[in-house]
Amino acid sequence: MSSYILGFQEVDKTKLAMVGGKGANLGELSRIEEVQVPDGFCISTEAFRRIMEETPSIYELLDRLSLLKTEDREKIAELSRELRSVIEGVTIPEDISEEISHHLFRLGEKNAYAVRSSATVEDLPAASFAGQQDTYLNIIGKAAILQHVSRCWASLFTERAVTYRLQQGFDHRKVYLSVLIQKMVFPQAAGILFTADPVTSSRKVVSIDAGFGLGEALVSGLVNADSYKVSNGKIIDKKISTKKLAIYAVKEGGTRQQALEPEWQNSQVLTDEQILQLERIGRKIEAHFGHPQDIEWCWADDTCYIVQSRPITTLYPIPETNDAENHVYVSVGHQQMMTDPIKPLGLSFFLLFTPARMRTAGGRLFVDVAPNLSTPAGREYLLNTIGQSDPLIKDALLIIMEREDFIKENEEPDAKSHPPRLDLQATIENDPAIVADLIKCCETSLEGLKQNIQGKSGPGLFDFIREDLQQLRKTMFDAGSIRVIIAAINASAWINERMNAWLGEKNVADKLSQSVPNNITSEMGLALMDVADVIRPYREVTDYLQHVKDENFLDGLIQFEGGQEIRDTLYAYLNKYGMRCAGEIDFTKPRWSEKPATLISMILSNIRNFEPGAGKRKFEQGLEEAFSKEQSLLERLKLLPDGEQKADETKRKIDLIRNFSGYREYPKYSIVNHYFVYKQALLKEAEQLVQAGTIQEKEDVYYLTFEEFQEVVRTNKLDYQIISKRKEEYKWYEKLTPPRVITSDGEIITGKYKRENIPAEAIAGLPVSSGIIEGRARVILNMEDAELEEGDILVTAFTDPSWTPLFVAIKGLVTEVGGLMTHGAVIAREYGLAAVVGVENATRLIKDGQRIRVNGTGGYVEIL
Repeated sequence: MSSYILGFQEVDKTKLAMVGGKGANLGELSRIEEVQVPDGFCISTEAFRRIMEETPSIYELLDRLSLLKTEDREKIAELSRELRSVIEGVTIPEDISEEISHHLFRLGEKNAYAVRSSATVEDLPAASFAGQQDTYLNIIGKAAILQHVSRCWASLFTERAVTYRLQQGFDHRKVYLSVLIQKMVFPQAAGILFTADPVTSSRKVVSIDAGFGLGEALVSGLVNADSYKVSNGKIIDKKISTKKLAIYAVKEGGTRQQALEPEWQNSQVLTDEQILQLERIGRKIEAHFGHPQDIEWCWADDTCYIVQSRPITTLYPIPETNDAENHVYVSVGHQQMMTDPIKPLGLSFFLLFTPARMRTAGGRLFVDVAPNLSTPAGREYLLNTIGQSDPLIKDALLIIMEREDFIKENEEPDAKSHPPRLDLQATIENDPAIVADLIKCCETSLEGLKQNIQGKSGPGLFDFIREDLQQLRKTMFDAGSIRVIIAAINASAWINERMNAWLGEKNVADKLSQSVPNNITSEMGLALMDVADVIRPYREVTDYLQHVKDENFLDGLIQFEGGQEIRDTLYAYLNKYGMRCAGEIDFTKPRWSEKPATLISMILSNIRNFEPGAGKRKFEQGLEEAFSKEQSLLERLKLLPDGEQKADETKRKIDLIRNFSGYREYPKYSIVNHYFVYKQALLKEAEQLVQAGTIQEKEDVYYLTFEEFQEVVRTNKLDYQIISKRKEEYKWYEKLTPPRVITSDGEIITGKYKRENIPAEAIAGLPVSSGIIEGRARVILNMEDAELEEGDILVTAFTDPSWTPLFVAIKGLVTEVGGLMTHGAVIAREYGLAAVVGVENATRLIKDGQRIRVNGTGGYVEIL
């Protein structure tokens, strides 16, 4: 077998390094029964390597190219041009040229050929690189074919290919190119077939785009294609487009655009029989590769030829199940304010703790709500609960419920799906001591954990943590704890409903919730303002903090005047709040105590934006506004019929809000406190594995599940390929956008806000904290990059408790994810910020620095 030329029959997926993604896939396709692939051969990557090795200037240019960043566009363009010119100028060595001639003679020298590029990082499950390298059609004669082989090699360094690799983090020097020489097919029609609907992601629907002539007109966007949707052997949708142009092969070589005759312009490209045959071929190819495929096909002389197939890389994975039932999965991340992927150890911690039955997909957690939707009682409870927190999820579920055949109706509720529910309407004594006792219980639990975990190590440590997690779960889901939270929620809902009905005022509870006691999260934001007060008098320390580059800056403070006091203050803050971080539901995320430099930008913002004592004044101002609102409401109510009774009832509800709503934030604070103690103990085990040479770095354990980690500690053995594979998967998961709702067919159901009373150009969301404000939008995706000025409006994907210190400087909040009782909404109300959450694509629609208006009462955002 030649090291330079391989026929398609000699190629399969194991030859990826020799023939690239496209070549490997063509080799696989040619082995599938009943799939017709035009014959041809691959010029292997060895030929490309040889060209590079025999041309030293290529490596010199590559070294220069590797130093560039994606923003260096002019330099990328210049170096790319130079590289292409060098490669196209190289004479193909005679022995390689002779081998190409030999294979052309076998296939027929006078035939026309397609000359296609196939890179080693192309058509991979996690990175398609589609359209990055060049293809040339209808090339005739050895000289022309050799010239186009050189052009294909050079196309590895087009500006778009170089930029794409930089974005994806691929090393230019480790990417090689094979060239495919394939007999030309002259089709009457050509197009693309997706074995999963690219719009909805449903794996049950095949989507076909078709145009007359060669597929290049369709791929390049020159013509509108016919679009056909097929499911289970039935055509379920057809859109026949007007097609004015087609691209056809020219007899002497090359291609040309040609206007279609008027009678062809609105005719259906494929017959129904051809459409159904294409679906069958597509499903056969998909079954062979074991993954949904993006397939290029062409129809010539009553035969369907397949010229390419690649994995669809943009589909969100479906949670795995062991049955053929229909399932409906709701995103946990959208409820927990963390839609980033979670590493395996973080996922398994969440699964160990939660009482809900969850599935994982794409590094995220999902709950199957199909059992809830299958009974009238479960459906009503779910839709009412989720409707308050995320109307977009509720609307998506209603769309599914309209499909009568998707969810089977059960009159008898499944006990596992519908556990006994707490009586949420049960009365509770309006006593602040209840909250004090609950907090004391959490503190005692934490102190007990810190003492009892001492001396625990090896597999026994894991058993101890598993047992402590179960105890923590009992404490957090204790009926008394939940009743306190529900009592505050119900009191707020009662106030809003009654004050709107009696006094014509909306969302009154927002104002009454300001500066409530015992809110650990809002206290955390104000406490960081106090830290700023300690640092503010010392200019040298402020200058030092502005140039901090590493996490050891705390020890460097003592060289300055006031440094010891400042360091002690920061350590005290970290001792109370250092277990927090962005995305804290992921056990593996670095906590503030592990990465204290995260806090610096927020501290410097506080020094810049506020006067000394601002934290205390902010709290007192909120307290005063809440008390003033309460007095105003009660006085106005007394003037109404039955006024005294209405005022007394309202006063009781206000007291419930003031006494109990602060506790809403405490359970999560307690959970992350426990998490941090577990984490510190487990990382000691990880350090021992590093010393034993079992893993390379302690963070490798984040890519193991809790059970796997325990087994590695027990045996001191690990197949390191597991870690490498999961690291690659995680990189892919980071690029995916998780859906709010996805079915077991892979279909992503997108809900809409059902509101008509908002301005035409406004972006709709969920109102969670009332008020109407205007200001500068600061679009911030990473908390560490936050540079805010007082009065800014924070626009971000999601917030969790760790973002609270930023809230002290802003006057409005807009997030893509969120609900009425999520942390961002609770803190926004307490700080008196106007807030709209659940604003789809807010960080893309709103540009940093734009002036916007946030209507936290009506639930929408306007770009001014």
